[in-house]
Amino acid sequence: MVYVFLANGFEETEAIAPIDILRRSGVEVKTVGIGSNLITSSHKITVTTDISEDELTEKNLEAVILPGGMPGTLNLEASATVQKYIDIAVKKGCYVCAICAAPSILGHKNLLNGKKAVCFPGFEKDLEGAVIENLPAVADGQFITGKGAGAALEFGLLISEKLCGKEVSQKVRKSMQCQ
Repeated sequence: MVYVFLANGFEETEAIAPIDILRRSGVEVKTVGIGSNLITSSHKITVTTDISEDELTEKNLEAVILPGGMPGTLNLEASATVQKYIDIAVKKGCYVCAICAAPSILGHKNLLNGKKAVCFPGFEKDLEGAVIENLPAVADGQFITGKGAGAALEFGLLISEKLCGKEVSQKVRKSMQCQ
């Protein structure tokens, strides 16, 4: 199970593109509403999440995904539920994925120290000891980070590759006409 945490002010592309890619890859993905099942994005698009934070379970957890956007990133970081599930994922060795401003949440938890990572330009100072790369998306161990909305497809495809293997990820890439 992959949980995509959505809080008010999230960046739509950074959430929806990875969800789409992972579902095409055959991964079970659930969107999780923080504070409500109706979440409004940074560009005023309201979505209904699959589950509420009360319905979360650790069973079969494979990854958590944190989309960026403002104030979405701040709202995710302020959530005790999100913090708890980051900790659970880290402890279980599951993937912890964050894009745009959201890698700052991982940096503030000192999880990226010595790890290769990317983020939206200007948030590098928040990545606490990370080795900043110049790529759209990067994986280092259980951490997968993406640069921003324009990198959302590469971010999603990298998560797909880690969860399902390169063959599945390449098949999805080709079917979506990604170069």
